[in-house]
Amino acid sequence: MDKQHKQGLEDFLAWVQTRNPDEPEFNQAIRELAYDVYPYYAEHTGWHSAKILPRLSEADRIITFRVCWEDDTGEVQVNRGWRVQHCSAVGPYKGGIRFHRSVTASVLKFLAFEQTFKNALTGLPIGGGKGGSDFDPSDRSNREIMRFCQAFMNELYRHIGENTDVPAGDINVGRREIGYLFGHYRRLANSFTGALTGKDIEFGGSHVRMEATGYGLIYFLRCMLAQRQQALDGLRVSISGAGNVALHAAQKAMQLGARVITLSSSKGVLHNESGIPQKDIDAAIEAADSSTKTLKAIQSSSGGDWYDGEKPWQFPCDIALPCATQNELGEEDARALIDNQCQIVAEGANMPCTEDATRLFKENKVLHAPGKASNAGGVALSGLEMAQNASFSRWEQEHLDEKLLEIMQDIHAQCIQHLEAEDGYQDYHRGANIAAFHRVANALMAQGVG
Repeated sequence: MDKQHKQGLEDFLAWVQTRNPDEPEFNQAIRELAYDVYPYYAEHTGWHSAKILPRLSEADRIITFRVCWEDDTGEVQVNRGWRVQHCSAVGPYKGGIRFHRSVTASVLKFLAFEQTFKNALTGLPIGGGKGGSDFDPSDRSNREIMRFCQAFMNELYRHIGENTDVPAGDINVGRREIGYLFGHYRRLANSFTGALTGKDIEFGGSHVRMEATGYGLIYFLRCMLAQRQQALDGLRVSISGAGNVALHAAQKAMQLGARVITLSSSKGVLHNESGIPQKDIDAAIEAADSSTKTLKAIQSSSGGDWYDGEKPWQFPCDIALPCATQNELGEEDARALIDNQCQIVAEGANMPCTEDATRLFKENKVLHAPGKASNAGGVALSGLEMAQNASFSRWEQEHLDEKLLEIMQDIHAQCIQHLEAEDGYQDYHRGANIAAFHRVANALMAQGVG
């Protein structure tokens, strides 16, 4: 990057920081994209004069609302809800709803920003958004969760719709919660439309939706390996998390011959050097239970070791798949993976690697796929669910799995087209960021200032 571009980038990032103080996740997401696209952006006089990058650093709108509901004792509880509608230049806003005590405006702004570019890579006509609440369902009864979802939708329903904003699930928002949210939306709007995705198959849901993010991650990983004339067969794969994405990624990796050696939770990590048996992964998926108790039960029945308070990255592996949460893999973790000769890191979560970890992977030429590319399978299937709802049809599982594979292969091809390899190193971050930015920027340019 030349001196003039570097100064322009620094000025832009300082402007963003001033406007968004105390929002570290959001600032990190913008920095990671801007470092890759700024020289490309600055040389495109149309984009630069139209202020495309500053415009994309501001959401179209952020809706904040109070959520009041009664718990099982009759006590009134008060939570806060948000919907960040970041950019609809490519299509209606699309992104998940997250219920967790860690949810803040900064977290949702970063997720919506990332979602805009992830969705652009899929090639589908969907924009970017994200929403959620600081409500924690982990210690709540089923009826309390239902009442909360209904109270949340009382405020959200007026801002969403099949051609406006189509939310989906995310952390702690699965088919049960989507069912409660959709049922209340249907009653409030007096309309049965595809206003949410991730629904049960009985009322407009799609096959392969639960598997899509994890399977898509492995399909993208397989493309990365094929680029190096390698295959998954026999490789050791270390995975963080034990939720939907992690378990389905483990399942698909095993089906393709890999040896999955770790799964984890917030309490610790299960490590089995000989490989976690597929029957245990299949059972955990069937039970829809991703608790620490489940991981310890797998360890008890099938061997391996449990490490309290540890993360998976200390163990030698060929492939690392962080599938838990943002910034879970830090600088020390990256050094451990590099020292242990890890070949590829592919993100199954949104921005799970810190900036220092990302820098180390690049410096040491470890291939590193950003989540906006490698974990786009979930939103790709959500887009296909929207298409099925719009046409009042249901597509077969095999067809949807083929479409998912095609989309992930196309995303990989876009990354390769734009990554501008240096010294033989394929910078997937740069490829994904430039490809996605190109599509969103052109859409904004075509539609004028506004």
